[in-house]
Amino acid sequence: MNNLIKQYDKLQNEYGSKELNSVYGCGCCQNPRVALVFMNPTKRNIATDKAWKGLKAQWLGTKQIWDFLVSCDLFSSKINEEIKTKRPKDWTPEFCEYVYEEVKKQGLWITNLAKCTQDDARPLPDQTFLRYKDLLKEELKLVNPQKIFFFGNQVSSIVLDQTITVSTVRQKKFLLKIGNKEYESYALFYPVGNGRFNQHKAVEDIKQILEIT
Repeated sequence: MNNLIKQYDKLQNEYGSKELNSVYGCGCCQNPRVALVFMNPTKRNIATDKAWKGLKAQWLGTKQIWDFLVSCDLFSSKINEEIKTKRPKDWTPEFCEYVYEEVKKQGLWITNLAKCTQDDARPLPDQTFLRYKDLLKEELKLVNPQKIFFFGNQVSSIVLDQTITVSTVRQKKFLLKIGNKEYESYALFYPVGNGRFNQHKAVEDIKQILEIT
């Protein structure tokens, strides 16, 4: 994973803000039950600050994603209540470790296709995401998840190498070949930001796929 981190940091200088850190995948790093693959980080994540000394993981200092994972029965509602009381500046390195211990306990690996942090949430072009495609596959091969969830049309289409409209492939199983192994994969609605209006559909699909009752 260290070699991947070096490459991610190099691409940050090409495609991200030079004033910000890149952010890596984190969670259960050995055979998680699910890998969650989002788009790319923004400076809302407190780990992107150059002064940050703690864990460089996804969604630190934010709230929406943890609500979503609770709705999917993939995160502790008790810890989420603590998250709701905190402003971004209240997220200490220790609290971030505490949150991601729960992510590990739930058997989740949380990552982005592109690790280059932007100043805002403007969409990245396909060409930028394509620079990360092979690196993400290497990351997934190292982690070896049982299932992979790709969020949004753009991420799903790029990694699965076909044009995908999530609304037409709900709960459809794709097989992503990495090396000699095929990984069970699904394309889901993006659950936060502009995609939050379809969040309930992503929750439904995840529960059905994982057979959560």
